[in-house]
Amino acid sequence: MSIPFSSTHYRIPQGFGNLLEGLTREILREQPENIPAFAAAYFENLLEKRDKTNFDPAEWGAKVDDRFYNNHAFKEQGSPEKCEPEQGKSQTVEGKETPVTTLESSEENKEKEEVAAVKIQAAFRGHMAREEAKKMKADNLQNKETEKNM
Repeated sequence: MSIPFSSTHYRIPQGFGNLLEGLTREILREQPENIPAFAAAYFENLLEKRDKTNFDPAEWGAKVDDRFYNNHAFKEQGSPEKCEPEQGKSQTVEGKETPVTTLESSEENKEKEEVAAVKIQAAFRGHMAREEAKKMKADNLQNKETEKNM
């Protein structure tokens, strides 16, 4: 007899959730036809960036999560701007100082621009939907008035 449920709880490795969120975001953005091939290319690109810049997004994401939940990872760093990669500054990864490249800051700016564009598009679509609803209400009222007059 098998037991359908187990009391075993699996722990998700630190940084894994952030990696999957990034992959999911890119899949939704790009809408690829072959998702496994896209995922392989995405992770290959991340590995290349990590090798070139010595910046591991999984580790950084794990530290951000740790800071959010219990603030242990950033106790030695005084201000939050040190944990965000910016151009011209250096960031600490496992005690090593690594310069932040222009590529990282341009990717960060690109992501901010994309978020802003999504907000603008959502607001515009909402406006268009409200205008369409107003037209439908006006047409509906006009139809009712013409039916009453006949």
